[in-house]
Amino acid sequence: MSSANARGRGEDEPLLGGPGDASQVDGQGIEANIILGTGIIAQAGIWLVLNVAGIFLITQAILILQPTRTQRQKKWGTNIHAIVNGIGVLALIAGFIVIEYNKFSHNGEHFGTPHNILGFTVTILVILQAIIGIAQYYTPTLFGSVDNAKAIYKYHRASGYVILVLSLATVATATQTAFNFNTLHIRLWVTIVAAILTIVGVVPRIKKQKLGL
Repeated sequence: MSSANARGRGEDEPLLGGPGDASQVDGQGIEANIILGTGIIAQAGIWLVLNVAGIFLITQAILILQPTRTQRQKKWGTNIHAIVNGIGVLALIAGFIVIEYNKFSHNGEHFGTPHNILGFTVTILVILQAIIGIAQYYTPTLFGSVDNAKAIYKYHRASGYVILVLSLATVATATQTAFNFNTLHIRLWVTIVAAILTIVGVVPRIKKQKLGL
């Protein structure tokens, strides 16, 4: 094999960049291909899509369940809530994995900014929220009885609203990262307006009796 081929420069040049900029180097692990060249920009795009999709789905899950009143509505609403919320949680986890993989690949800082800390915190919280929510509704005996499981519904609801606000705050703090300044250029005011609209739409529909107030 020629030295040019070994360095990944034996094929045609990519549309952007010079020879070898988007070619795998001989001996380099194939996992690096997903971030090679402009691949890192694609990762940023999918990370953004996954996180936005996750928050969007979690919000939809809340909106679906809030207005339910009768037992039939509550049962149907809870099942849809669990499915939609579950998909949203998976999207957020996938987004977290993508960004962490990129950081490990570039020896990036993991918890050096408010966004990093909030992102990690929200990821852990949504996982715990989903596990507890599924357990208390579908396997209430884990809490000793159905009544015991129902007794913590109000805490599950309250923590869900807190997590939603933290998720929106995480998006806002993402605009203050170096990556956003250099690549995405998302304005802080855009995320703040979106967060306010979401909160204004969700909060007035909260039924205080369901929170034990």
